Amino acid sequence: MRPGFNPYVPRPIDLPTEVPLDPDADLAALDEAKIFAAPADPALWPAWRERLTAWRADARRRLDYGGRHYDEVPGDCLTVCLAWLWDETLYDHERGEFTVDAFLDGAERDFGGFDGVVLWHAYPVIGLDDRNQFDFYRDVPELPDVVRAFQARGVRVFVDYNPWDTGTRREAVSDEEAVAAVVSALGVDGVFLDTLKEGAGKLRAALPPHAVLAGESRVPLARVEDHAMSWAQWFADSDVPGVLRAKWFERRHVLHHTRRWHRGHLDELHSAWLNGTGILVWESVFGVWVGWSERDRSLLRAMRRVHRGHAAWLRSEDWTPLADHAGGQVYASRWVHDGAPLWTVANRGGDVDGPWLVTDPAAGFVDLLTGEPLAVTPVEGGKVAVGGALAAGGIAAVAVGGSTGRQAAPGGDPGFPARAAVRAPVPAAPRVAVPEGMLALDGGRRDLLVRYRVRETGLYGEAPYVDEWKPLPPRLHSTGTLRRSVLLGRFAIAEREVTHGEYAAFLAATGYRPVRPERFTAGQGPADRPVTDVDLADARAYGAWAGLRLPTEDEWQAAAEAGLLRRTSPQVWELTESEHTDGRTRFVILKGGADFRAEGSDWYFDGGPRPPEVSAKLLIAGAGLTRSPSIGFRCAADLTGGVQ
Repeated sequence: MRPGFNPYVPRPIDLPTEVPLDPDADLAALDEAKIFAAPADPALWPAWRERLTAWRADARRRLDYGGRHYDEVPGDCLTVCLAWLWDETLYDHERGEFTVDAFLDGAERDFGGFDGVVLWHAYPVIGLDDRNQFDFYRDVPELPDVVRAFQARGVRVFVDYNPWDTGTRREAVSDEEAVAAVVSALGVDGVFLDTLKEGAGKLRAALPPHAVLAGESRVPLARVEDHAMSWAQWFADSDVPGVLRAKWFERRHVLHHTRRWHRGHLDELHSAWLNGTGILVWESVFGVWVGWSERDRSLLRAMRRVHRGHAAWLRSEDWTPLADHAGGQVYASRWVHDGAPLWTVANRGGDVDGPWLVTDPAAGFVDLLTGEPLAVTPVEGGKVAVGGALAAGGIAAVAVGGSTGRQAAPGGDPGFPARAAVRAPVPAAPRVAVPEGMLALDGGRRDLLVRYRVRETGLYGEAPYVDEWKPLPPRLHSTGTLRRSVLLGRFAIAEREVTHGEYAAFLAATGYRPVRPERFTAGQGPADRPVTDVDLADARAYGAWAGLRLPTEDEWQAAAEAGLLRRTSPQVWELTESEHTDGRTRFVILKGGADFRAEGSDWYFDGGPRPPEVSAKLLIAGAGLTRSPSIGFRCAADLTGGVQ
């Protein structure tokens, strides 16, 4: 990160590109734009539109563009949700079952439904052991059924591809072939490319023609040909709303506006609305709650009604941006399909009660979002001014006729809908005397200094970035510190980890079997080695049987810093009694580090042995995927007797 970098303003690469209005200017420089900036002066808009039209024709000629791929793939996938596969609205962790219908019912209620969903699966857990990104899909046996359940509700499903995953177990085939195999096995509709603007060449060739590729950020112009979607991440617009380059070039290309760390989405919604393109809904970013306000949800719900009923207009070749302007900060795009116009309107200023646009007379102008007839006033030149009341930040869809009944105007509380990450209660494990193999530590107030790597996950329930543009090192992947003032009771903690032999005795005595048995091999390893391949439920079950519990992360750290803990080989991360949930994501704090370390990318989970003060946040997966050869545990007890 360069000196003086301000993460709260767009980087130069994120800014809109000025369009030269000189008829002799070389327009090829516009090929790399994210958004074409609009002039502030409305008098320049006709010339601006002419230059955009000239650039499009020239760029298509230079690239010999045909757009045939868009005839092979389903279009109009305008609202997509990026969902952690183990989001608690999608997966019931107690029952070990996916809940697709409940997830989609909630999406319909909150957002007006989704056209697609990206099932994000491996990051930020990958790197914990040698499992690669493809394993995190393949090891969920019911995932093809989950995909079909989404598709049965008319929702397309996408997987993600992490090209940076080079330090885990290698496939016997190339990444391109492995991605294609996952697409085929799961029956998904396409691939979202993580950290990649394009997946050209081998990947495109490996996939079936109907599979959609969606590049992250600014898709290269030459790849619009075979990448039918892209996620428009961190696209800054001009003050007067501009035009998305990829959408202008190919009307059927769908971008999905998103600014993952922003708590207000009005700018993205307005740009998507005026450009007839899509939105990426991303409320839980790698375990961090960044939920949408009721105002923003309401605006998207309103947009969805037009997406469903007028999609053909939003991909029409007959599109006029900044059309029929009536003055002020109310802007419109005009779309014409089969001779019928539709205006998408956005109010970038304060409350308005007056004209939104000036156009030719017609019978029955109506706002499709509310069903309300609009005021029509004759003006000079035989035109009419059309409008009404429009709240600050509001949107409208103006058509001639076609009302579908009255609806409330979109709006609501613009405030951030905060959620707390709530700690699960620590079970009681009272002991009068210190159990065998354990050591005691007196209680009292302790001030602990915790160190952790600053990742997109945060450490507890905090958002590591708020209203920031793309986080860059050293604000990302640096070492963070947290001071925790904790009051500990007197407790005992095991000197060493629970072993495979001890866990085998528990299994023999209880017949314990987890709800999801995948990857459950605890008790099958060398008897004197730390038991591994356990999740929280497995560890808690052992503790309850033994009359013990897991130590909290604070107890673990205090004991380790006092020199009470012994680490046996191989060293593994240790579970602690620190489960939290915000109702969307569950996580636990790991301590101690592990011998395994994935090399080659900062995106991997932390590896290597770690000093006592280091904590790592692990998002809890389902279907047994949290079980890892790099995770074990030790036990603790609450001491109720006197000091010994």
